[in-house]
Amino acid sequence: MKRPILVIQLRPEDAAANSEFGAILRYGGLREDEVVRARVERTGLPGIELGDYASIIVGGSPFDVSTPDNAKSAIQKRIESDFMALFERIVAVDFPFLGACSGNGLLGKYCGAHISTKYAEPVGGADIKLTEEGKRDPLLEGFPGSFRVLLGHKEACDDIPPGAVLLAFSAACPVQMFRLRNNIYATQFHPEGDPDGFVVRINAYRRHGYFPPETADKLVAAVANEDTPVPQRILARFVRRYHGEPVSRSAHRGNRRARLDDPSDRSGMNSYSRRS
Repeated sequence: MKRPILVIQLRPEDAAANSEFGAILRYGGLREDEVVRARVERTGLPGIELGDYASIIVGGSPFDVSTPDNAKSAIQKRIESDFMALFERIVAVDFPFLGACSGNGLLGKYCGAHISTKYAEPVGGADIKLTEEGKRDPLLEGFPGSFRVLLGHKEACDDIPPGAVLLAFSAACPVQMFRLRNNIYATQFHPEGDPDGFVVRINAYRRHGYFPPETADKLVAAVANEDTPVPQRILARFVRRYHGEPVSRSAHRGNRRARLDDPSDRSGMNSYSRRS
């Protein structure tokens, strides 16, 4: 029997958290009984035995790593501390990990990168480019050199995290995706993102400083026209690589946004490697 994937969520807002979780299942091609969901925004991380899971996926959060410590809440400080301890164990064994947006900032902080608001990006679609290393990476091999993503963040890594390999970048943000060792990934964009989910987030976070509240309706109209199949295929590849072929794959055939039935996505299946 396959081990489940641990999905860690940090969003306090139920609508945004539930929408994000549903998108991870949908674009990862996963059933709910193939994952363990942990919402840690109120309690911090639970005790995690890595051997119980096939991999870990971490979603987004309204928390900012770059917030001065004296302005962080007690729960944010605990979550950050918990993640730093978890990363010690993940990195030691090169355990499969995919962190999106806040997961990117947390892993970047662990690596020693400077996180600031210098490369913040507005909510919406953006074009990113793969590096030469990115074009050869198992999660990205065969994809277009440039593709569209959905994102929105108030902070980012200022530089490539020490010890990491840069996989993707953009003109507005130099670190869009990186890999640590062989199996530890982080994206500044949202691989699970789609227009419906971003509408939920725009409504949930309209007063969280991502954008002027009065522009929310314009943002909703703009994201409605976004189509981001490649990031969703990155999520699907991660699931295939570390959990095997998604059993729900057939349910998504013909979905213009998911496009999970791409034969090129099969190359990374079941190839979990612990090379140093």
